[in-house]
Amino acid sequence: MSVTGARLRNVTTTPSSNDFAVYHAHVRNDVTIAYVREGIGGTPLLLLHGYPETKRIWWRNIAALAANGFEVVAPDFRGHGDSSMAPDDFYDIAAYAIDCYTLVHDVLGHEHSAVAGGDVGGVVLYDLGLRYPGFVTHQVLFNTVPPPLNEVYAAAGLPEDDVRERRAQADYFVRQANDPEGLLAELDTPERRERYVAGMYGHRLWGTPNAFTPEEVAFHTEPYADAQKLRASWCVYEQTTGLRPMEDVPRLFERTPIPTLVLYGPDDHVVLPSFPWKAAAACIDCTGPLFVPNAGHFLQWEAADTFNKITTAFCRT
Repeated sequence: MSVTGARLRNVTTTPSSNDFAVYHAHVRNDVTIAYVREGIGGTPLLLLHGYPETKRIWWRNIAALAANGFEVVAPDFRGHGDSSMAPDDFYDIAAYAIDCYTLVHDVLGHEHSAVAGGDVGGVVLYDLGLRYPGFVTHQVLFNTVPPPLNEVYAAAGLPEDDVRERRAQADYFVRQANDPEGLLAELDTPERRERYVAGMYGHRLWGTPNAFTPEEVAFHTEPYADAQKLRASWCVYEQTTGLRPMEDVPRLFERTPIPTLVLYGPDDHVVLPSFPWKAAAACIDCTGPLFVPNAGHFLQWEAADTFNKITTAFCRT
């Protein structure tokens, strides 16, 4: 395992890929993970991105959290952003979790870490804590898919979801899960691929209206101009059909004992509104759910100051 890095520049008003040093570590199975690491020597805090995101979604959080005493590690999952493709062709929750544990524990040498994540990163967070008992000290979970614990939710008096509430927003999920090759064939230029991803930051209303400037949308969508990376990002959706193999079954079928802060950006038109209540029921030691106003799916970006302060207060111990 080896680590290489680049020089750090000052963060600018308009986000740039050069705002932070990007390091690369060979973790396992010829996979190289790209990551930002700031505040070395502080309390380890692992930040896990979702879809259609990369480590860049944490650009408004990294410096502030490092200044608050954390050693912040924000990786790109395999097949995303600046990380390599996976020769074993596994792009699933377990593979992401094992890579992240290998990076933080084996490469960077941390026995413990706090973790924060939303969307796909929130699912990886949940798996990571159960897969490696004692490794995750605190976790901050927001706007993701809750674990499939129907009996727990029924016992908590939570009704079954009415999927019609998000049916208009689910077409992307259906295509990515059931016809990824056909969809990729339609997105046959870098411009079309970026425009497709840009919809999640704009007209699909995942976040609050006008949460991202055109320059910020371009910043977040640029990594998905690469056809291989865009295709890899859809594998977690494709696995819901049962047709794509996984490295391992994800650890999602039990309640988690890890102290968890559940946040929810209510201006989210893709995650079902039952998420905060189900997440709270799934976490044995739960703080929240806390609703963050003027925030949606990209809570850590949309309400960065609030996220940074509350994450610091919760994970500082």
